[in-house]
Amino acid sequence: MLRLRGGLPRRSAALLAAFGRDVPPARPQPPAVLPLPRRLHDAVDHGPKPGGPLTLYRDLVRQGRLRHDPYQENVASELDTLLRKLEQYEMEMEDYHAKLSTWDSSREKERRRLLLEEAEGKQHDGVWIDEKRGFLDKLISRKRRANIEPGVGRWVSYLNREKKLDTLVGQKPVAPVAPKGLYLYGNVGSGKTMLMDMFYGATEGVIKHRRRFHFHEAMLEINDHMHDVWKRRDDDKSIHSTTFSWISGLPFDAKIKEWLIGEEKYKQDTQQKHILLAVADKFLVDRQANKCGASILCFDEIQTIDVFAVVALSGILNRLLSTGTVLVATSNKAPEDLNQDGMQREIFLEFLSKLDETCNKILAGTETDYRRLIPTDGSTQIHYFWPITCDTRSMYEAMWHDITNQAGGNITAVTIPVMFGRSLEIPQSCSGVARFDFEYLCGRPVGAADYIAIAKNYHTIFITDLPAMSMKIRDKARRFITLIDELYNHHCRLICLAVSSIDDLFQGTEEGPLFDLESFQFETEAEGTKLRRDVFAEGKVGVGPSAKGLVSMLSGQEEMFAFRRAISRLIEMQTPLYLERVQHFHSSVLRQQQCTPVLAKDRTVSQSAPV
Repeated sequence: MLRLRGGLPRRSAALLAAFGRDVPPARPQPPAVLPLPRRLHDAVDHGPKPGGPLTLYRDLVRQGRLRHDPYQENVASELDTLLRKLEQYEMEMEDYHAKLSTWDSSREKERRRLLLEEAEGKQHDGVWIDEKRGFLDKLISRKRRANIEPGVGRWVSYLNREKKLDTLVGQKPVAPVAPKGLYLYGNVGSGKTMLMDMFYGATEGVIKHRRRFHFHEAMLEINDHMHDVWKRRDDDKSIHSTTFSWISGLPFDAKIKEWLIGEEKYKQDTQQKHILLAVADKFLVDRQANKCGASILCFDEIQTIDVFAVVALSGILNRLLSTGTVLVATSNKAPEDLNQDGMQREIFLEFLSKLDETCNKILAGTETDYRRLIPTDGSTQIHYFWPITCDTRSMYEAMWHDITNQAGGNITAVTIPVMFGRSLEIPQSCSGVARFDFEYLCGRPVGAADYIAIAKNYHTIFITDLPAMSMKIRDKARRFITLIDELYNHHCRLICLAVSSIDDLFQGTEEGPLFDLESFQFETEAEGTKLRRDVFAEGKVGVGPSAKGLVSMLSGQEEMFAFRRAISRLIEMQTPLYLERVQHFHSSVLRQQQCTPVLAKDRTVSQSAPV
């Protein structure tokens, strides 16, 4: 097997910087190799696609930057095959959406024509009572409508109108069958994200509508879309809404126009019964804007941490998969193990069925965390200082002054925008470099939206006085894990001053372990806000875990997994490979800044990787 080697050409370094996440470096002994699917051999027979993930993977292996791993090559082969299929699928979906647009336009034109015919008939027959009409006419008219149950008449009219439209316009065009996506799962550090990013980069120019989300960012965008949908629905309820502007100029009485507006509202309510369907239709592509073509969603770290996540992800992904979106997802768990707490079981099982129908599940490696095996050399910079002593603090401060001087030296307090109209004050900011203490970032009621804002505005983050995590500061530990996820996903450089090594960060203190079953408290995020209560318009969201799921929550399985991921990522964030990627992704800011002088190694300074 090939080893990762230092001193490679700059072009190779750039390739690795773009696709070096979760890289499997050299290790003494190869893992036991399980039988691989035949599709890997089929892909080899047909040859890898130029510029595709399999070609890139093998190039990196030949360059010596990656060591060959059969599991990862299998994943790259599957992704390569999917990329080939997507080229044809894109053309098929463009043709389908062109036909669908024509069909929608014709159907809407005919629907309005039918509505106008009904309106003319009602006005001619005098369905609405005119105060100037005689008593007998009023009585007959009232008796004629008295036997109709409220709402039933409108529902029957709507169904009859839809049947007529099916006859006049024809059935809706049939969408092409989407190629099966991929669900990659495996241990932390097994290369899932690296391979997915290779694939996502290769889809540029192939698929028009493509998005890549990490879990936290996706959930925030879902929340944002939900707010927009609620606001739009409130606006549409007004008779002055632009949705009904075509009715205002019609030559009908006011009562007839009110009836037409009522029919339009009823159609909207019928077609948008569940808010998640409306959110899904806006999540990747605004279909109402007639944007044609295929769509693909790359979703990193699928997880179900609470009821809202289960319901929202199940509903939205179900909708996207049902309408032809191709999903490539990563997770530390197999799909059937995602919801071990049993929250909203029926909804989740429906999602599992759709996932099984539309995605192939692939195990992406062994139990080895490759990030721990990334080699370091004598030029490795120190970015994690521990324990907190006079020496380590001096070295930490020296690095802060060196980096800020290279960035211009003008350190100020600024305010940056956060989602949902919020803002966050940055106490020390200097041209893409920011400094915080742990309490400011994790000891206050802040969350993923704040951390995403920081990661998008700064390429280098300093954090001072990082403590060992215990049960006493468990909520702070949660926030710190979320912070690490976002800094990692946005390729930020992290420099810390901590009381303990990375491996000991989540091991507890003399106050006790991080997980104490007697004092363990869990929170439900399903109650207290309209946003989480009204995931469905009908309000069918539960507020707590099942009795079976209680054991899983009390054992801390989800958070222990998150802690392992955070440790793995913290270790990688100290390596030359990760720092090359920081330079690559933030080159527009860093290209004129010189590298920070290498600090001499010291016994009190952790290199973070195990020896």
